[in-house]
Amino acid sequence: MTRLTGSALRLTVLIGENDTWHHKPLYTEIVHRAHAAGLAGASVFRGIEGFGASSRIHTSRLLSLSEDLPVAVVVVDTEERVRAFLPQLDELVTEGMVTLDACEVIRYAGRGENQGDSGMKGKNWL
Repeated sequence: MTRLTGSALRLTVLIGENDTWHHKPLYTEIVHRAHAAGLAGASVFRGIEGFGASSRIHTSRLLSLSEDLPVAVVVVDTEERVRAFLPQLDELVTEGMVTLDACEVIRYAGRGENQGDSGMKGKNWL
């Protein structure tokens, strides 16, 4: 498992949920490529309302406008690894926004770590 603590870079890709890459959801392709690249992790968040460069508001409140809601794919890893991944996004993201933010990782642990430990002893608290 990749250990990640301290200074890091957060990559956020803002796209529409209906955006596709070779007939698959674009967010799925981004997550799978991030995994294949060995990045520390990626999550996809579905928005309930938003607009982008097209200035068209997408919202879940009205059934007629509930298509193509905003989606954010968030990846956090070292600056070196995130920047090495950016060329893949150049290929994938034709509409949307890609942002980078400096961040600090306080704790990064996978499921199953420290199970059975009811107290603080043995925890990976940073």
